[in-house]
Amino acid sequence: MSKKIILASGNKGKVKELAGLLSGLGIEVLPQSHFDVIEVAETGTTFVENAIIKARHAAKQTGLPAIADDSGLAVNALGGEPGVYSARYSGDQSTDKSNIIKLLNAMADVPKDKRQAKFLCVLVYMRHADDPTPIICQGEWCGEITTVQQGENGFGYDPIFWVKEQNCSSAQLSPEQKNMLSHRGKALKLLLAQLQNQNQNQNQIG
Repeated sequence: MSKKIILASGNKGKVKELAGLLSGLGIEVLPQSHFDVIEVAETGTTFVENAIIKARHAAKQTGLPAIADDSGLAVNALGGEPGVYSARYSGDQSTDKSNIIKLLNAMADVPKDKRQAKFLCVLVYMRHADDPTPIICQGEWCGEITTVQQGENGFGYDPIFWVKEQNCSSAQLSPEQKNMLSHRGKALKLLLAQLQNQNQNQNQIG
């Protein structure tokens, strides 16, 4: 296995989180910005499609294996929105703040017992741009949408995602706690297991 893997993301919070989770694998994790890879348009209608698009683009531009994640928030009361459009929920120039404001406004009349939501994450690992069998792993994290923002950690919708078992928002968790619980952490554990298995098989062949 290559000792370098590209993270196909320009989201600093996501890069930091994934690099921290991958640090135990004994490989160097580099964000695509390290190679001046520009972000590719996410034209898919599912998390899987978008993750493959991003991973393939990064692998093609750098010649290295790539990991891409596509993730989002699905709110029951909104029919699964914002879903794959989570990052740009409030428009092309959206920010975490504008997305949160739009979501809270959309949820203004939803009672407390109807505010269930879940974070979803699909991680794709492509050995090269033309990899016919990319590794695809999925994780989810169930919670509720709060009525006000709480906490300073994390990014995205973390300040309004209530984690019942911890009695706090996702943005009030430490990075270590979040990695243990989150959709991305769960997906990455599955991916790490497959990468380690692949590495062992290659060593046996070699």
